[in-house]
Formats: sequence, C-alpha cells, structure tokens
Amino acid sequence: MAKAYTPGLKVAASTAYQAHRVLPIPGTLRVAAGDVVEADTIVAETFMDGDITPLNVANLLSAQPGDIPQLMLKQEGDAVEKDEPIARNKGVFGMFKSECKAPASGTLETISKATGQVMIRGESIPVQVKAFLPGKVTEVLPEEGVVIENQVTLIQGIFGVGGETSGPIAMACDRHDQRLEASMVDESMQGAIVVGGARVTSEAIARAREVGVAAVVSGGIDDADLKDILGYDLGVAITGTERIGLTVIITEGFGDISMARRTHDLLKARSGDSASVNGATQIRAGVMRPEILIPVGDAGVSDSTGSTESGVLELGTPVRVIRDPYFGLIGTVASLPEAPQVLGSGSKSRVLEVSLETGEVVTVPRANVELIET
Repeated sequence: MAKAYTPGLKVAASTAYQAHRVLPIPGTLRVAAGDVVEADTIVAETFMDGDITPLNVANLLSAQPGDIPQLMLKQEGDAVEKDEPIARNKGVFGMFKSECKAPASGTLETISKATGQVMIRGESIPVQVKAFLPGKVTEVLPEEGVVIENQVTLIQGIFGVGGETSGPIAMACDRHDQRLEASMVDESMQGAIVVGGARVTSEAIARAREVGVAAVVSGGIDDADLKDILGYDLGVAITGTERIGLTVIITEGFGDISMARRTHDLLKARSGDSASVNGATQIRAGVMRPEILIPVGDAGVSDSTGSTESGVLELGTPVRVIRDPYFGLIGTVASLPEAPQVLGSGSKSRVLEVSLETGEVVTVPRANVELIET
C-alpha cells in the first residue's frame, strides 16, 4: 500500500491561513474588505444586554403590588443611579414616608403590577473582536465578522490552556530536549511568547506569570504541574477560557517529553518575530488544536509551501507516536505493510514501520501514530 490516512498536527514553515473573526451576536464591522490589520486591530464590535437586578418594591414599602405604579418616582425607560430613590410610599397621614432606593445603576426596564417587582437593566456590555492574525481582510460577513488571510509559519500543539494573545518569540531553551525551569525566565521576556524545550515546570509558569509573559510554549507538562497552575483538575473537553494570566501551549504531550526538533528549530528561526497564539483546545467531536501563527512577511496570501497532503501517510511522512511504549517519539514512515500483523497483545492490526530520530526502526499500529503535516 502506497498511502494511508490518519489524523495529524500541522507544523509548517509557510502556509496560507484564514482566521474567521465573528461576533457572538450581530453588530458593527470596523474594517472593510482589502484593509490590512494588525493583531490588536478591532475588526467588529457589538453590545450585549446588561445584567438584570430585580427589586421587590411592594415588600420594601409594605404596599400592595397593584399600587406600585402610583408609588414610583421613576417610570419604565428612565435612567437610574445606584442608591437613587425610585419609589416612595404615602406614609401615615402624610408622615413616616419610606423610600425604596435603586440597588444598581441602569435603566428601569419593567414595573410589575402583579408581583410588585421592578427590573433594573444594567449598562450594555461592549463586545469587541480583534483581528488576532495580522493580515488582509479578504471577506466581509455583514453584521457578523470578517475573514483575515496571511502567509504564516503554523505550529499546532497537542494541548493548551488560556485564550488568544500575541507577542514576540523569545527562546528560553537553546535545545529541544532542555527542560524549561523558572531560572530561564527573566524580566526581558515581559509580553513575549516564551519557547522552552522539553517539560515546563509549574515554577517556570509561576515565574512567567510574575514577569508578565504573554504565553509559554514547550514540549511537555506534568499533570500535577498543570493542576498547580490551574488550581483544580482539568476535567472538561474544551479549554481556552482559563483565567491564569497567560496562555500555555504544549506541543507534544503530558510528561517529560522533548519538543520535536523541527518544531523547536522553526520557532528558533523566528526568534524576535511577532506571533499570535491561542491555547483553546477541544479533544472530542470537532477537534480544535492550540495554534501558534507567525506571519512570514508583508500582509497578503501566496501559495503554501507545504508538501504533505492532509491526513495522508506515505513513505517519508513525519509522524509522532501517541501510545506506549514509544509515546511521544518522532520519526518518519519507513514502511506501510499491507497485511495485518499480530501485535504483542495477540490482536491483529494494520501497522507501519517508523524510523525514529535515533535511527531505530519500530513497528507500531497505524492507529498509534499522528501525522505531522508540513
């Protein structure tokens, strides 16, 4: 068999990339087709309804719900300030009047005769979408968003936490198999995308957060360290909304795993260049990978220089083994035997031979590898 198919990660020195930047609800676009944008350019914005604060005026004024409209000092649609009187009862013989004050600022939205409650709507919440990827706006989606394109160095990771951020690439580790320790992170890395090598420690992440690093990228992480960073066990299928002060992207997997040499070399070659990163990860249906995007030149799109057909395994294709006993090792496809073979467990499976970076050739089930798309 000349070819086979398997899921994979993309690691490309230069490829065309499209970023779809869309609002959660209809809004206003701030850019037009053909505009060149930077990572922090606001491309669209909208306003979401503010929070509702209920207030039981009838109880507070010891009045019947049906009498509340006559006791109101403010009417529906009026603006109110926190602690401003909005209702007052008639008291006894015109004396001993009591007032009801607004618990929050906003707009008086409803006055209910049935319940005696009023609803105060808080100020609208602005929602802005930034370009994230520097490039050219190639498509406009009316009231929704835009599509931005550019030629980028693209590196997808295995796992990440934290959302979108950007900054210059700063190398903390000279070697792909070097552990990222706290002592390697210094003040000069503030606002940078710090690149390690092998496992990153929780102490290094804490130091990066203290310095003000935008993101940390490394080969592996220990599950216990991840728990220390987050403060809890991560048990969800989607990440990206964590509030930990920075973004963390792991390129290879959990444990003391070295970053793939090619990935490290690509990042090292782009040291000092501005990158956009996103740690959002989805591991179930509709898989979403954390990504590092580094524009390769002036805004605009040219043909991809990548050579690997998406999802195709063939001789010479770079792959990563994703199951023991060779978990995390990188190599290339050396052979694709057609006939199923008996595995150590006694079961039969389609296999392939992988030539590892060490020169050793191992046989593994095809389901145990992940394509590194170039």
